[in-house]
Amino acid sequence: MSFFVQLTDAIAERQSLLVTGLDPNPEMLQSWATRHGMGGRSFLSQARHWIKAVIEETAPHVCAYKPSLGFYQSLGPVGLELLLEVRDLVPRELPLIVDTKHGDLNSSSAMANYLFKEFGADAVTLSPLAGQDIAAPFLLYPGKAVVMTCHSSNQAARLFQHYPSEEKPLYLQIVRETQLWGTPEQVLLEVGTSDPAILARVRAEAPERFLILRSLWSEEDNLEAMLEAGLSAAADGLLLPLPQNLLVEDNLAAKAEALKQQISSTRERWLEKQARTNQDQQDGPRCDLWLPEPTPSRDPLETQANPAQQDKPQADEALSSLIVELFDIGCLLFGDYVQASGAVFNYYIDLRQIISDPNLFHRVLHAYAGQLEGLIFDRIAGIPYGSLPTATGLSLQLHKPLIYPRKEVKAHGARRLIEGDFKEGDQVVVVDDILITGGSVLEGIAKLESSGLVVRDVVVFIDHGGDHDRHARERLSEAGYRCHAVLSIDQITNVLHHAGRLNDAQAATLNAS
Repeated sequence: MSFFVQLTDAIAERQSLLVTGLDPNPEMLQSWATRHGMGGRSFLSQARHWIKAVIEETAPHVCAYKPSLGFYQSLGPVGLELLLEVRDLVPRELPLIVDTKHGDLNSSSAMANYLFKEFGADAVTLSPLAGQDIAAPFLLYPGKAVVMTCHSSNQAARLFQHYPSEEKPLYLQIVRETQLWGTPEQVLLEVGTSDPAILARVRAEAPERFLILRSLWSEEDNLEAMLEAGLSAAADGLLLPLPQNLLVEDNLAAKAEALKQQISSTRERWLEKQARTNQDQQDGPRCDLWLPEPTPSRDPLETQANPAQQDKPQADEALSSLIVELFDIGCLLFGDYVQASGAVFNYYIDLRQIISDPNLFHRVLHAYAGQLEGLIFDRIAGIPYGSLPTATGLSLQLHKPLIYPRKEVKAHGARRLIEGDFKEGDQVVVVDDILITGGSVLEGIAKLESSGLVVRDVVVFIDHGGDHDRHARERLSEAGYRCHAVLSIDQITNVLHHAGRLNDAQAATLNAS
């Protein structure tokens, strides 16, 4: 199971955004050991008993654990043995994030191999100042994650982090840059601050990322402000550490549960506030974000292919936002355009623009992945040439091998019909961008099947929705293939019209297509 799935499952199961640090600080442990009758024991013995007690009392109330490597290294060889005990004590269903702040390029590959392959960590914190090369060796491990430190709570660091000005500080540049290094499932951000304004600026720059607070708050009443500044639109995306002082107090379990409940109450109020804000926007003279109402499936073939879609709205908030952003970067053009099939449309959809916007491209991949969920396949096949970047991205994200049928077979070289590694009988899901007549998809499927591969499902980004596409889906269904689409032309038109991106004439043009 990947780190991200582990984390989100733990958040949902325990209804908690809390993370427990496991740092055996000698100064902190002294009073705890005295109260528990261990004042005369060695520090190693005290640390071992404290770690075990903390894990046992907090496991039902937190979603992850985060030991700092430096504390264990400072104890020498016995400290690393103690860290191995931590790995054994932390429940396997809870992610283990090793806080290393690693920043040395020369030892990155060795560190990644040890922490991920030998030790069994699920994520690691890194220092970003060496650039993308520092993260690359760690991102080679499927299912693992890195947490990039973008801001420190240390006041002396402010001279660097807020340079050259408060309008364009270095820490926000780090936030922007590190998001380009991996998907939200791979790259998280650590923010050390008790200032809600700083946290809010990071959240604004990274709306989809999980943020991990380095410290909770300087004063008790600051919790709600920090949550409001750092929570995502879904009232999650923010991990908060249990305060260090709680970890050495009595009745830790009860205090951890009380803090969890306090955070949960704030999250509920945050969601209610978001709902009111969205309602106010819909009721006002103009709305910046429109949430389309659920509409029934138009085609029984599509409903039969994916029954779970019957009760699901055809466009939710995330897809609505995605549609608007695709329009804004020029993916929808108006005029007379000749399609590959020879048909002339009065608009043109150009999805090639998305590959130059990594964050938007990731959101498109995530939307595709939602349609792929539940399908059974061994390999992903992209139809040349438009869908090859998408198929490649899905292959990397889902850890499924990529193949593709050649558009033409060269007279030189290996003269392969199918590029990539496969064996006869492998089940393949075919990925394409837009389905209009179905000709290119059926041509690609024929090449795949002639090589002994099995195709049952076709996933496209846009369901054209006119006579051409109904015919195309019928052709696919009659040939025994199920078609799944992320978006439809009707859905795109509806969202863009209500968002003010299309005027009445343009909406009518698309509706009449």
